Amino acid sequence: MSFTQLRGFGLALAAASILAACGGQSSTSSSTTPTASAPASASSAAPAADGQEYKVAMNSQFPPFESMNSSGQIEGFDVDVMNAIAKEEGFKVTYHQQAWDGIFASLKAGDNDILISGITITDERKKEMLLSEPYYNITQVVLVPKGNNIVSVEDLKRMDKVGVTIGTTGDLAAQKIMGATSEKIIRMENLPLMLKEVETGAVDAVISDSAVVADYVKKKGDKGFTMVEVPAFTVEYYGIAVRQDYKALMDKITSGLKKIQTSGEYDKISDKYFAK
Repeated sequence: MSFTQLRGFGLALAAASILAACGGQSSTSSSTTPTASAPASASSAAPAADGQEYKVAMNSQFPPFESMNSSGQIEGFDVDVMNAIAKEEGFKVTYHQQAWDGIFASLKAGDNDILISGITITDERKKEMLLSEPYYNITQVVLVPKGNNIVSVEDLKRMDKVGVTIGTTGDLAAQKIMGATSEKIIRMENLPLMLKEVETGAVDAVISDSAVVADYVKKKGDKGFTMVEVPAFTVEYYGIAVRQDYKALMDKITSGLKKIQTSGEYDKISDKYFAK
């Protein structure tokens, strides 16, 4: 999706409370630069931006936004966007795998400096951290195997097992449809595990982010999977997060994001991962 398309959407934010758009697993580390990452600081003073090296946390179970390659490095759309911003603004970044359920706590504690990992912008999050302008937008969609037909929320309600990744906006959407305590909602700790469940027929459908599901359907084109858009699901916006006292760093991120959007670099990155 191009920057022009993104800018054309309204600024209404998704009605998600504290949930975001990707799953979690145990924490490991990965770097795209040859230098070791600087120790994280819990100081209240924001670090200098020029020439500084920042630790970027992401969950690598969310392709095509981030995934782990065979060399143990994190790669994907979010990595390329962050690299392009850092290049424009003259700072360095190292990438670190972070369990989703601890990603926000790692920022607050100063263990990481930047979060970019399919993070949905919400009013609640804005109270806890600084969030950039939207850099990508999605909706929740339903992934169904061959033979399952879904066109509405009512169809989802009639299913026996609907899979979600725990602690995501897909999880929140399922709760709104079927009730927070519904036994029909099957939760897994990360997206790959959830997708295995739908592949084996252990669940009837999966609710997740549109770009992620579209990428999965494209790769599994011979399996008969379908992505179904449900009108009841609203648009969500992804943002880059830093601590509230890191305004100087957020200013750099904002400046760099605008530069790559204006220059066309953002569109090149987007086409690499999302062109049909």
